[in-house]
Amino acid sequence: MQDSIYHGRRKTVGDLTLLTAGKVRDIYQLDDDKLLFVTTDRVSAFDVVLPNGIPNKGRVLTHIACWWFEQTKDLIANHLISINVDDIPGISEQERADLEGRIMIVKKAAPTAVEWVVRGYLVGSGWKEYQKHGTICDIPLPKGLEFCQRLPEPLFTPTTKDDDHDLAISPATASETVGKEVFEKALAATMALFERGTEVLASHNMLLADTKFEFGVLGGEVILIDEALTPDSSRFWPADKYVIGQNQPSLDKQILRDWLETLDWNKEAPGPSIDPVISATLAASYAEICETLTGSLPVGIVTGHPEKI
Repeated sequence: MQDSIYHGRRKTVGDLTLLTAGKVRDIYQLDDDKLLFVTTDRVSAFDVVLPNGIPNKGRVLTHIACWWFEQTKDLIANHLISINVDDIPGISEQERADLEGRIMIVKKAAPTAVEWVVRGYLVGSGWKEYQKHGTICDIPLPKGLEFCQRLPEPLFTPTTKDDDHDLAISPATASETVGKEVFEKALAATMALFERGTEVLASHNMLLADTKFEFGVLGGEVILIDEALTPDSSRFWPADKYVIGQNQPSLDKQILRDWLETLDWNKEAPGPSIDPVISATLAASYAEICETLTGSLPVGIVTGHPEKI
């Protein structure tokens, strides 16, 4: 099997020129109203892109995101047009092999300057703030909540969208940033998507602890962009192993974060290289979630056998 680590950041793909490179995705201009998204195997933690990637991560994330776009299109329109590499002009056979399963041709929308985070459980940075101030994003919460406890209701906790470090902001600041009309539409979609995700994941014995969405504006309408409800953008917990007050078994990128917390690293670039065992474990976990949710895997990926991924 060919090496599936694809770090991207190629200046050109076919006849297209690189427009921008994010933490995980590379974006190319296709024409005036379309973009090519390439999901690489790069992985970031604590807002730092690590030196080595996770095998096949880009293909798995693309597979999951496209599945969710289909499952949620009744709630909000999304940017997906095609996942066919033959729709990329001037592509070579080598590029075709590298990019198969990891591309999305999408509508070009104007992204909002906010990440739309919603939390169902008290964990992560929310737990740290709650311990100090009894709040999350300055939103007061009841006293006496425990670590990993389910919140009384899902909580919208937006952040800035920054190349370096995303910062928590209040819903009021988010509204001021994007404008009231966009804010109200995106917030309604955020909560509806979280509810749908919670219901679907529950049917597969998984809890949705928290997640983030991104929205864009196209023709005056708010649409869902980037990805949705993937292990990169969400915390998934096995429902049958859930216990309040302790760390939950990870089914997502938390596996990597937990390992990084054991290192003597200041969470600034450059980050450490990922241990091969952690990389294989994370690859297998992503593949397992993909197969459980969608009922299939991208071609060439075998779940449960990380050494083959």
